[in-house]
Amino acid sequence: MNDIILQLQQIEKRFGDTKVLDGIDLSIKQGEFITMLGSSGCGKTTTLRIIAGLETPDSGRVLLEGRDVTNEEPNKRNVNTVFQNYALFPHMSVESNIGYSLRLKHIDKATIKKTVAEALDMVQLSGYEKRMPGELSGGQRQRVAIARALVNKPKVLLLDEPLGALDLQLRHQMQTELKRLQKRLGLTFIYITHDQEEALNMSDRIAVMREGQFEQIGTPEQVYDMPLTSYVARFVGSANILSGNVSAIDEQSVAFNCQGVTVFAARRDAPISIGQTVTMAVRSEKINLTPQGAGETGLHAVVTEKSFSGGVLHIIVTLDDGSELVSSRHGIDSPLAAGDSVTVSWKPENAVLVDL
Repeated sequence: MNDIILQLQQIEKRFGDTKVLDGIDLSIKQGEFITMLGSSGCGKTTTLRIIAGLETPDSGRVLLEGRDVTNEEPNKRNVNTVFQNYALFPHMSVESNIGYSLRLKHIDKATIKKTVAEALDMVQLSGYEKRMPGELSGGQRQRVAIARALVNKPKVLLLDEPLGALDLQLRHQMQTELKRLQKRLGLTFIYITHDQEEALNMSDRIAVMREGQFEQIGTPEQVYDMPLTSYVARFVGSANILSGNVSAIDEQSVAFNCQGVTVFAARRDAPISIGQTVTMAVRSEKINLTPQGAGETGLHAVVTEKSFSGGVLHIIVTLDDGSELVSSRHGIDSPLAAGDSVTVSWKPENAVLVDL
């Protein structure tokens, strides 16, 4: 446990009659980049504010390096926050913005100047000391906000959707820069976002939140390839969801009846019995579509729509019960057209049982 820098223990929080956090637990390692991912209102920002000391939990504890800081003021915790709007002082230069908290601590001017220069070098903005915030791009302002936090040498840096206001291209660029900076400094980053792509690209671990609880905590690979719940499967990667009754079980797979057809999913380490209704998730890129009558075994469907975005072709098909599935692949070419009858199939190892 020596490498655990922050722990949340049974944190609960209400606002009026609404329970925002429902007894959450989380342990974060020194130097880890962990992302809290969830839709608006799931409790992720409240969690961040409790870590920062801007909110007090109704019950539970916050431990920083093993010390209980639950009721300590924000300035007594070695934690800093970077907000989405950056909160830079528009009338102050970059140098003055970054050194502001150091001046409040009555640190001498020479030390402040040296510390600010080092922080600007860390975020690759050396030479920008005299610029005003209005003269900077969105990405540069974000890096100034990070530099301002870094001069306080925090144990933990909290980032509340800091890329949300940037355009798509700059957001991708800043994802890479943030991850490189975090690894170079060895700091613990706790990042808040509703953007699954950001979470998958940047994180060592992802904590998926829903209605004040963690649905799943794991590496990006675990969350994407082995979701525990149908919510996680849909929220991270928009998986297809199917249900049916178990008809057979072996060491590697589970067979179940879905719309009159036997289909297979990988077995999980959870109790399953014959006749049990189970739910399965399969990613769109793992769905195979073949023309009806080509000899492939699977579910019958009809192509209803084709769309192309971001280099990926999405083919929507409708099953016999009226439900829809999505198959995706790179490129724009496909011999299938709307109205074509197809067989839907997948490899058992690419189908994951959820909600067990």
